Amino acid sequence: MDIKQLIIEHYADTDDIVFADGFDKAILGFDPNAWKVVYSRSICISILIEDDMTEEDAVDYLEYNTFNTYIGDNTPIWVEDFNW
Repeated sequence: MDIKQLIIEHYADTDDIVFADGFDKAILGFDPNAWKVVYSRSICISILIEDDMTEEDAVDYLEYNTFNTYIGDNTPIWVEDFNW
């Protein structure tokens, strides 16, 4: 079972949990105190590189459209895991 499914299974009120489309492989865990999904920034970049983006384009895209976007109180946490 993947981490997203575990989060859904263990936290019944998943309507308030925000998942980032296309980045399930980058989920590191869940912060139950903040009620936020925790993602790896470097894995998100790797996912876009696998989808034929250059590293620079992937970083630029994610910085502008994902990492620095606020979509409410349950906006995911994007952590730097230094897994370059």
